[in-house]
Amino acid sequence: MKTKRAMCPACLRPQTGCICRWIAPVESAVELLILQHPMEVANAKGSARLLHLCLPNSRLETGEQFEEAQLAEWLDGGKRPVLLYPETPGDASLGIPAAPSLDRGWLEAPDKLLLVVLDATWRKSRKMLYLNPLLQRLPRLALQATPPSHYLIRKAHAPDQLSTLEASAWALAQLENAPQRYDALIAAFDGFVAQQQAQAASGARQRGA
Repeated sequence: MKTKRAMCPACLRPQTGCICRWIAPVESAVELLILQHPMEVANAKGSARLLHLCLPNSRLETGEQFEEAQLAEWLDGGKRPVLLYPETPGDASLGIPAAPSLDRGWLEAPDKLLLVVLDATWRKSRKMLYLNPLLQRLPRLALQATPPSHYLIRKAHAPDQLSTLEASAWALAQLENAPQRYDALIAAFDGFVAQQQAQAASGARQRGA
């Protein structure tokens, strides 16, 4: 009979793979709402939980199709919601209307912004967008000229694809006009990636023994 592994109550991972050592709290002016696809919750390579633990001004909710009244409540908290998501060809073929234009004047007051982030694979994020019309109505923010990804533990389908943590960190830095404010967050992510690589290498050695 297998014994249940002890879990860390903060990062929700087995104690042997706890990532709490990498928590680097950073106070953000922009509020963050992370909507995590259920398939990402138990993914050891996922970065959303670490992102949430590093940002006190963030909220993490899990689901694929959210109850509309609940989602509306999260989006209507006195902030101006902006979806971190690129304009994508083929939206119309999926029944997704064109997103409204982002009022650039909003960017002059980052403390009044709510950045909405979808934590999912590209395919699943598209489905989340399709299933939640309230998200379709949000103006979108697309990242520009980001550094190369440090996400060495997960295969990217395009050179400019970033982890949820990296994309959020660069977006926050862009919105707050603070290029170095989130360096500690990226450093924490590097430590997290190194830990995952070490655990994968250890597992490979044990399997080969």
